[in-house]
Amino acid sequence: MKKRMKKRLFGKKVAIPAISAALLFSLAACSDSETSSSKSKDGKDSKNEIRIMTTAYTPDPPSDDSPVLKELEKFTNTNITMNWVLDSAYQDKLNITLASGDLPDVMMIPSKIPSFVSAVRDGAFWDLGPYLKDYPNLSKANEITLQNSAIDGKTYGIYRARPLGRLGVTFRSDWLNNVGLETPKTIDDFYNVLKAFTHDDPDGNGKDDTYGMVVSKYNGPWDIMQIWFGAPNKWGEKNGKLEPDFMSDEYMNALKFFKKLYDEKLINEDFAVMDPQKWGDPLMNSQAGVIVDVLDRGRRADEDFKKSNPELTEPIDILGAVEGPKGLRSLPTAGYSGLLAIPKSSVKTEEELKQVLTFLDKVNEEESQKLAYNGIEGRHYEVQDGKLVLLTNNDQALINEFTDLNQFHMGIPEDRFIKPEMTPVREKEQVILKENEKIVVPNPAESFLSEVYAQKGQQLDNIINDARTKFIVGQIDEAGFKDAIKLWRSTGGDDYIKEINDLYKKNKK
Repeated sequence: MKKRMKKRLFGKKVAIPAISAALLFSLAACSDSETSSSKSKDGKDSKNEIRIMTTAYTPDPPSDDSPVLKELEKFTNTNITMNWVLDSAYQDKLNITLASGDLPDVMMIPSKIPSFVSAVRDGAFWDLGPYLKDYPNLSKANEITLQNSAIDGKTYGIYRARPLGRLGVTFRSDWLNNVGLETPKTIDDFYNVLKAFTHDDPDGNGKDDTYGMVVSKYNGPWDIMQIWFGAPNKWGEKNGKLEPDFMSDEYMNALKFFKKLYDEKLINEDFAVMDPQKWGDPLMNSQAGVIVDVLDRGRRADEDFKKSNPELTEPIDILGAVEGPKGLRSLPTAGYSGLLAIPKSSVKTEEELKQVLTFLDKVNEEESQKLAYNGIEGRHYEVQDGKLVLLTNNDQALINEFTDLNQFHMGIPEDRFIKPEMTPVREKEQVILKENEKIVVPNPAESFLSEVYAQKGQQLDNIINDARTKFIVGQIDEAGFKDAIKLWRSTGGDDYIKEINDLYKKNKK
């Protein structure tokens, strides 16, 4: 059994040169790090050993003698050695570790960074896809999120789940009551609500000082709403090939709707220059009645309104999507934040891989999640009348016994820890998150890594985003938008389409 290493916290950023994929793999292959073992020196059964590298968001994450970590080790029958790295320094430390050859059994990869992708393509990490079906929790991983987190169509890390159906509409429910309308169900209903919020004095002050929806220069709301019209999510299939969303008729239909909202002054005229940091101000200042964004914006707005205006009992409501020509559809998020990858240099055999996967599967159980998110019952929290009661009383030493342990928890297939008491909007948010998962529209090219896009993506995106804004405010017409598409194609877009379709065809084999 390998000796347990002292847990370390790295917080200093280090500048490093670029690392070639071949060097990463050759160094990793030479690693003398020991793999997980289930036998002690005398041959008797003992706990497995596992080394984990992940982020820390506090300078004092759980130490070796943390009672919560010890309980987690007991529950998983595993001696856990943590290598904590401050989030601000994580990418630098990750690259150094990849090059060092001394790799842990599990390492958190925050995104599809080039050094990780290169190492994957050189065979330095296990393809986990064929194994997930054998584990009770991991086998329930969301297929869309697996696709979103894949590299070249394969699963090289187990995702840390985040809400996939997180996007929706926040609106003033008291205004809706004041104008005599019900929660919108269709795009037409949605338009009528915006019109009423603009013209029907929803705040009852007798002044013409409100408008329907606030938008900023952040493009997210347009991306969300065009899905309602049936537009693809980034890429859509047509005649067996993939084409960008903005080449579809549905995209243009959505664009014309956005222009109508602008022309009728149902949205703010300065949206193209509004700082996204100030995006929420008109809602909170009772100037605008709707924001299309993440659902948790609604929950936060509801709580803020009730603090500043206690007389408002139900100021905010939320919904997931409104029905369009193709029914209810929602734009998904990526559905994850980071991957837990398993290097072949430290986990050398299939038997050892299965031991690590057994541990990771166990981490998704309710008891493990409660330890990581809530701590130990009777020490860090209690449950009274079905409600979570914290015992930490801002005692940082107590909090540090479990904080950051959730950084290697995946939440697959769902969150199982104890959550704070929920307001009605927070409860509704949880329901909508589940409902949205059933109607999200996947991006069929999400797992493909394009060399063209890596070089020209920003320039290509700017061409279309600028054209969309110009169309909405009336600076160009439909012919002008088609001219922008021609510019996009000649600037590298045609090469991008070809590359994506080559990858799509290869992945379908």
